[in-house]
Amino acid sequence: MLKKLIIPIILVLVVGAVIFLKVTSSAKNGQNGIKLVKVERGDIVDKALAIGRVEPKKEIGVKSQISGIVRRAYVEVGDIVKAGDPLFEIMPDPTPLEFAEAKRNAELAEVILEKAQADYERMKQLRDSKLISEKEFEESENDYRQYKLRVNVAQERLALIEKGRTKIANRQIDTIIKAPVDGTILERRVNEGDSVVPLTSYQAGTELLLMAEMSDLIFKGTVDEIDVGKLVEGMPAELQIGAIPDQKIAGRLSKISPKAKQKESATLFDVEIEITDKGEKVIRAGYSANGNLVIRKAENVLFIPERLVEFNRDKTYVEIMTGTGVIKKKEVKLGLSDGLNVEVIEGLEEGAEVVERPPKEIK
Repeated sequence: MLKKLIIPIILVLVVGAVIFLKVTSSAKNGQNGIKLVKVERGDIVDKALAIGRVEPKKEIGVKSQISGIVRRAYVEVGDIVKAGDPLFEIMPDPTPLEFAEAKRNAELAEVILEKAQADYERMKQLRDSKLISEKEFEESENDYRQYKLRVNVAQERLALIEKGRTKIANRQIDTIIKAPVDGTILERRVNEGDSVVPLTSYQAGTELLLMAEMSDLIFKGTVDEIDVGKLVEGMPAELQIGAIPDQKIAGRLSKISPKAKQKESATLFDVEIEITDKGEKVIRAGYSANGNLVIRKAENVLFIPERLVEFNRDKTYVEIMTGTGVIKKKEVKLGLSDGLNVEVIEGLEEGAEVVERPPKEIK
């Protein structure tokens, strides 16, 4: 009988002890989900975020001034060229009408020149015989020179249309498209055999390739209107490139657009950041990147999460727990905030603990 009574009593005691230990542990670790957060020391940086990509500062599109077919391509994407290096050779591809017109103009110019030359020789004889004035002779001489020049122009045009090359004043003129500046080939938009339309006053012309000086890269991006008022040209910036996350690139803000643009119901401003220190790894044009623009910075200061701060009119408070487990408010003076953490100027010491209450349930 006694044994039957002892077993239930022991079970009751064990259950009671477990419940007591859980309640005690809960009281120690937090009352109703309350946590304690320590005051830490570190840096607080107030910064604006720009989202964009890395691009060459100057990107050049090379076009042809003659029509034809690409006979030969001298460069590939990624090649580094100097100003004057050959890029493409264009083979003229005139229409039958264009060729016939050029041929006819050259022949007609020669016929007119023959007549002008005969007139010139006759006027020269008349001048020598003093039958005409010097002025009349000079007019005939000028006509002869003009028609001779027109023949040269017509023949040079015919040579370019027919063969793609000619010589003018001891200078070889051909259909080789050359690099206008030093740079790297970013994109080649035509291949051998492709037709080319020339750049004229009434048409854009075929873009043969894109090239740029890759040593001069910049970041182009956008900043939200909330932050743009805090920005000043010349302020330091730090770029984070997605393709090389372990490398930080230094720069400075060089341009802020005076006009906003709308994108997906957001108001954004274009900005440019000059890269001042590329780091060790190669940066390629087109990399997506984020630009962190440092507005203000507080180094080696005390800080706490800003979510623990209570704002009441012009005063700020935090909650602390006394040695007896009582929670009370304490006024603090705050400094710089980065949106997550806030600097503590007065009211708390390093290592002190601030109460963090659990979030309220939404009913």
